[in-house]
Amino acid sequence: MKQRFLPAAAAGELAISFGVTEPDAGSDTTRITTTAKKVDGGYIVNGRKVWISRAGEADRLLLVCRTTPREEAEKPTDGITLLFAEVDREHIEIQPIPKIGRNAVASNSLFIDNLFVPDEDLVGEEGKGFRYLLAGLNPERILVGSECLGMGRAALARATAYAQDRHVFGRAIGQNQGIQFPLADSLVNLDAAELVIRKASWLYDSGEPCGREANSAKYLASNAGFEAADRAMQVHGGFGYAEEYHIGRIWREVRLLRITPLSNELILSYLAQHVLALPRSY
Repeated sequence: MKQRFLPAAAAGELAISFGVTEPDAGSDTTRITTTAKKVDGGYIVNGRKVWISRAGEADRLLLVCRTTPREEAEKPTDGITLLFAEVDREHIEIQPIPKIGRNAVASNSLFIDNLFVPDEDLVGEEGKGFRYLLAGLNPERILVGSECLGMGRAALARATAYAQDRHVFGRAIGQNQGIQFPLADSLVNLDAAELVIRKASWLYDSGEPCGREANSAKYLASNAGFEAADRAMQVHGGFGYAEEYHIGRIWREVRLLRITPLSNELILSYLAQHVLALPRSY
């Protein structure tokens, strides 16, 4: 499969989408209901997916589905299978989801009806897909943390420039400590988040365990990034709501990343359980 697909993907000739989330199975992936029934030569897939990015442009869909019902599996994480399916429009209906932001990338609902996926497009072993998913979670957290860091720094830079240029009552508003202190505080928080991102990245690149650091990086950066954007909007006053200044755009984009790809509340649950050894809360 690597030989078949990776060169084309790296060359930008193969567009790929990732189909995991479902309407009734958000963060609890073990409760997905999309099924893949084994037939001669492959699988027949039926189900629904939601919030699937770039599905409308994708040639292939990394599809997460159940080959064994949850109630029949030894463990909830067993029986989940990955299929690298072709996006066949005759069997996959794609409906874009209108959003308040992040419109550079379309999000979609998928309705999958009797989609055939040949055996050669099975990823790894049947029923072990959940284990394969885990391998991508830590770098995803690090990547999202880096996104939040960048947006936070962009918002802070715009707020600082505006505070220097905007004069009220005969002086730059940036001369007021009521403006200075929140911006300086955001600088400190963004710097701290960056250090955790760098540590998590180093651990991942070194092949070391990094679940604690990757989750902490996403948590710290998403909060610090949103706080910087929110403060930038406050510094701009009414102009923060004007599209011309782009603060509202940054504010919307970074706010989303406190929710996805994993909510900050679930990150705290993970750290409480796996780092502090507290009882599982859900």
